[in-house]
Amino acid sequence: MRRVVVTGLGAVTPLGVGVRQTWKRLLDGHCGIVNVVDRDERFRDIPSQIAAVVPRGKKEDGAWTASEWLSRGDERVMAKFAQYAMAAAEEALGDAGWKPTSFEHKEATGVCLGSGIGNFEEMYDTVVAYEQGGYKKVNPLFVPKLLINLGAGHISMRYGFMVCIDQPKRHPTPPRKSTLTSAQQGPNHAATTACTTGAHSIGDASRFIACGDADVMVAGGGESCIHPLAIGGFARARSLATDFNDNPEKASRPFDADRKGFVVGEGAAMLVLEELNHARARGAHIYAELKGYGCSADSHHMTAPKENGEGAFMAMKKALKQAQLTPGEIDYVNAHATSTIIGDAAENAAIKTLLLGPEGKQKPADINVSSTKGAVGHLLGGAGAVEAVFSVMAIQDNVMPPTINLDRLADGFDCNYAPNESQARKIDVALTNSFGFGGTNSSLCFARLK
Repeated sequence: MRRVVVTGLGAVTPLGVGVRQTWKRLLDGHCGIVNVVDRDERFRDIPSQIAAVVPRGKKEDGAWTASEWLSRGDERVMAKFAQYAMAAAEEALGDAGWKPTSFEHKEATGVCLGSGIGNFEEMYDTVVAYEQGGYKKVNPLFVPKLLINLGAGHISMRYGFMVCIDQPKRHPTPPRKSTLTSAQQGPNHAATTACTTGAHSIGDASRFIACGDADVMVAGGGESCIHPLAIGGFARARSLATDFNDNPEKASRPFDADRKGFVVGEGAAMLVLEELNHARARGAHIYAELKGYGCSADSHHMTAPKENGEGAFMAMKKALKQAQLTPGEIDYVNAHATSTIIGDAAENAAIKTLLLGPEGKQKPADINVSSTKGAVGHLLGGAGAVEAVFSVMAIQDNVMPPTINLDRLADGFDCNYAPNESQARKIDVALTNSFGFGGTNSSLCFARLK
């Protein structure tokens, strides 16, 4: 199997637009969760009136204005999650210095971008318009804006990873001995596995490279469903924090004894993954190697994990097996930990089961684990991608991001969680976990290149 490395990073998060802006504010203990009643009066009827929202403002200030990233036409046809992902992809490709122009390079470059829910607002608005005015009120772009795979499609089309070989004027490099007249391209793939989507997208993309289907993949996840109906649905499922409407920055409390539920967030993150020799040949900066990817199923419940964290344990175990690493070699775990009572406890149990023992750590305090969801909320389909970026940056900078709002540990939580402050650590290997409704689990293992 070919080795896969990370050569570019991009992010749009509730802490800001851009990886450096987001990462600095994360390490400094900032939080992107706000009250959203001023966005829509209907939030007043919902027990949870908070969300982690991408800040609006000028690009130069690390904030989001769509017109600074997209043409008016692109903004009109793209779902919000796809807009965020497009910006993250632009940053990641620029960071990697990968702008393919030849047919061969474009053909060897693919996109893997998913979303958990996708364009929720478009669906809601169209249903209302149809009920009120019938067929003629349906936007002709309704279906294209609804399809989750269009996020990957838009990125592919913008950067020419979709190459039409019957248009020599646009793509002057001739195809290699082919009589095809249809479109040729690298992989164009979209995962949608609830809150595991971002991690699955990155893991699947790495396998395209490892198996020789591509040399470069732009991979990640995005989400934007800060809508009263979506928030209301999660609230009715009793998944959300509801006690912090007047103090939103304290709402997301991973591992804390007073945690009440998660906070919905929005944004996107993209990684440029590349075959190792391909990256070396062009002199690319290599952040880390993606050494392991593990997946599992709980086979237990629609929304709740097994209390012993068995599914999470199996995903991490498989990632380590593929990486050919022992539990003792794991320096940091970026936990899925969303701030739910059952979920955090189950994952905590799984991490300790995996990492403690003869081949692992001697005591729980030796296990370095933190959750960044206290700062950015839970980005659903984008969470795994954002947290993959954080894990790679932890290796790059040898620093463990903090778990903010962790003031009081409950029984059984006895690892090092970097409470409220980042910690300088030697981090050569990091695991990052993502779990989703339906009992789907994934773990990615990144390591410093050797």
